Amino acid sequence: MARIEVPMPQMGESIAEGTVSKWLKNVGDSVDRDEPILEISTDKVDAEIPAPQAGTLVEITVGEGETVEVGTIVAYLDTEATASNGEPSDDSEEVATAEETVADDGEEESELAGAEEEDSSEDERIKQRSTPVVRRMAEEHGVDLAAVAGTGHAGRVTKQDLLDHLEKDGKKAEAPAEKRTKPEPKPSAPKGQPTAAPSNLWSTFYHEVQNPEFPVREDDDVQTMDKVRRLTAEHMVLAKRVAPHVHSFIEIDFTRVDHLRRANKERWSSQGVKVSFTAFVVWAVSRVLREFPMLNATASGNNIIYRGNVNVGVAVDLDPGLIVPVIRDADDLSLVGIAKSIVDLAERARSRKLGPAEIQGGTFSITNPGVIGTLVGLPIIPKGTSGILGTGAIEKRVVVVDDPHTGQDSIAIRKRSIFSLGYDHRIVDGADSARFLARLKEMLEEFPDDA
Repeated sequence: MARIEVPMPQMGESIAEGTVSKWLKNVGDSVDRDEPILEISTDKVDAEIPAPQAGTLVEITVGEGETVEVGTIVAYLDTEATASNGEPSDDSEEVATAEETVADDGEEESELAGAEEEDSSEDERIKQRSTPVVRRMAEEHGVDLAAVAGTGHAGRVTKQDLLDHLEKDGKKAEAPAEKRTKPEPKPSAPKGQPTAAPSNLWSTFYHEVQNPEFPVREDDDVQTMDKVRRLTAEHMVLAKRVAPHVHSFIEIDFTRVDHLRRANKERWSSQGVKVSFTAFVVWAVSRVLREFPMLNATASGNNIIYRGNVNVGVAVDLDPGLIVPVIRDADDLSLVGIAKSIVDLAERARSRKLGPAEIQGGTFSITNPGVIGTLVGLPIIPKGTSGILGTGAIEKRVVVVDDPHTGQDSIAIRKRSIFSLGYDHRIVDGADSARFLARLKEMLEEFPDDA
């Protein structure tokens, strides 16, 4: 038998673990090279994992619903069990014959192998019944995994098994006191050298996000969070724990943008493009971010990483749920190019056809609660970035304007919107945010004809 490993793949630079959502093949099934054998979930995106080689699925080590670290072996394939046409290969017959010979003549060796298995350590047997994530949690909480009943595949201890065990024993779902001591300071990376990826810091320093529980009343309806809601909750809690949030506001006149949309609507429609107000905002933001690099950056230890690309994440309402696909190098795209990207990403987000890479690598985010009437919002800054823009409803309002003909004040009706900028006060000052919003206002109110 030629066994090869099927590991949990790395689906993005900040992805440290994945969840096996569904096995598409069963033990004993033959698979072709690149044929999907399981589905995994990482950061709201489902992806099919193909077989690295043709063969037979001989063992599944991680069951459905279990979350494991990247690199964890989830299954084994026997590449010699079947040939590409599904018939036993000549090589596999030779292996079988050799094994039969050993079985007849090597009783002593078999007994010795059995003895070695019996002498395997208790630690190894425990490791076979849990994932690296569960073992780390157990170590933090001082739990002996041998005492936990496993409900996973082949009796493996899942994360939920461990949480249930902690609750049953009345233990707090947090690290022991000795594990919560202040970590030793780490030296900053030398100038010009990249710092370590922050994913380990987020997952280990802040441990698991534990939501407080409340008593259920007689008429209450209790429903378990789905995957998207659970991940959103975890990310929002971690983001608020780390970044000191501050918000600034500005009102922007969209009369000029509205005029451009009306004047070019037919021409854009003939090109199969719908240019929304959001497309204008993304175009302007991507240009203004070039002038304010602190808002296209992230705090990393005692360093600030100024991102070399302007990758704008645009929040998409899944109703229910939210996902933020990323428009990469938005500052290099035209207005029409950005509009096409927004429509494409939004459609594929709602049909669950985005790839993991398409929600990774954002350097700044935009969310638009105004599309359903909200005047303004106070959005949370996604981890690994320093700013997020919230756009309010664009509505007709009565305002005082300067009459260009008489130079006198006059009353007029204008389409206007309130924008909020949430920023990480560790690296963005209030004056920086004010200048950013003022420049964005100028850009949108004097939008160029040739964008």
